[in-house]
Amino acid sequence: MDRLVVSTDVYADPETVYEFLLEFPRYERYSEYLDSVERTGGDGGAGSRYAMRFSWWKLTYTAHSEVTDVDPPYRIDWRVVKDIDAHGAWQIDPLDSLPADAPADAESGCEVRFEVQFDAESADASAVSLPAMVSFGWVLDKVTPLVREEAERVVKRAVRDLEGRDRPVRLDVDTNSAEL
Repeated sequence: MDRLVVSTDVYADPETVYEFLLEFPRYERYSEYLDSVERTGGDGGAGSRYAMRFSWWKLTYTAHSEVTDVDPPYRIDWRVVKDIDAHGAWQIDPLDSLPADAPADAESGCEVRFEVQFDAESADASAVSLPAMVSFGWVLDKVTPLVREEAERVVKRAVRDLEGRDRPVRLDVDTNSAEL
């Protein structure tokens, strides 16, 4: 199982960050490959389901995910419910003190971590309609490294919206895979 964790400091209180991250339909604004997000069930909390339409190259795919657990304002767990074994979480931990490089007007902060675990080999090849002469293995080889780029892009753009300003965002990236 491949694992990727992207974390950074956000200068907002945990409750604000949690409510912001719980609003999954907003994510389409942060991703280059996510065209739309539609809630297909639930109220946004545990048990809520989403259809997320991705497109890359000549391919489109709708991932179906579910919020599996929430611990307001500290954690949102999710999983993909068909076509691939994947799950993850947003973790929000209050900072004991603000770092020296925090913006001068920052009153509070938290460390935010996005974690995803997935088994690329579990992907259902029949879930994607491929052009002639294109193998599913080739697609997996090309898409897997994009997971890291997308996670970094989403976190940076979410920080900008949460804080209401552009600033250099330091990301800590941890993975157990040479392909990410």
